[in-house]
Amino acid sequence: QELRPKSLDIKQEELGDMVEKEMASTSEAIEDAVRRIEEMMSQARNESSGVKLEVNERILNSCTDLMKAIRLLVMTSTNLQKEIVESGRGAATTQEFYAKNSRWTEGLISASKAVGWGATQLVESADRVVLHMGKYEELIVCSHEIAASTAQLVAASKVKAEKNSRNLGRLQECSRNVNEMAANVVASTKSGQEQIEEKDTMDFSGMSLIKLKKEEMETQVKVLELEKRLEGERVRLGELRKQHYALAGTYDAEEDGEAKPAPAPRRGILKKPPLAQKP
Repeated sequence: QELRPKSLDIKQEELGDMVEKEMASTSEAIEDAVRRIEEMMSQARNESSGVKLEVNERILNSCTDLMKAIRLLVMTSTNLQKEIVESGRGAATTQEFYAKNSRWTEGLISASKAVGWGATQLVESADRVVLHMGKYEELIVCSHEIAASTAQLVAASKVKAEKNSRNLGRLQECSRNVNEMAANVVASTKSGQEQIEEKDTMDFSGMSLIKLKKEEMETQVKVLELEKRLEGERVRLGELRKQHYALAGTYDAEEDGEAKPAPAPRRGILKKPPLAQKP
């Protein structure tokens, strides 16, 4: 009992209930996301027109397709999870199976949470973009996060699934579909951003030579400021990732309850030993 993982402040027998609750919570989050996107669609049609309406509709339609793909993914994952439990528990109860495989169960819970969180963040970003209060880049980042969390869910399910499982094959197919729909969101977002920026392009034809020179100098200053800021943000991103990996490594070591073996050193090229020299 002392060697069992203690990552969650709950009893081991409650893990099974948590899996079902998280799967249900994820499904509810996706259903709510679909409803919110439909509301945003009707609001966009009432408050915008022309190019902006076309861009908003294309982005929201791609987000709706992505939500539908995620919903199917979660349903298939739930079916596969039930299949894994039924085939692996033997004479044990479902709760005993989850307690015995607590690390796998916790991974499944974490993956499900990540999918639901990604869907919620995508909808919030889309809402801000439609209201012209957000950034198109937020949608792109959210799409990448959803693709990553989907891969995490598939990996967690694949660990204990039978290789010839039909549900596993369906889950992998759903994962590919989610990735494709996420790529569509990225593509529609980028094309929409280009359309809006082209429409809002400044006209310099009426400016005097002095005004043009002043605008040119101000733009050069802004470019240098942005380049410096970009460099700083990249350094910050690198440090954040280092800290993330360090915490994740510490977490895994604490969960395992034992030290992980160090990776085997890479062997260098074997060199021919020197010939013995005559005295």
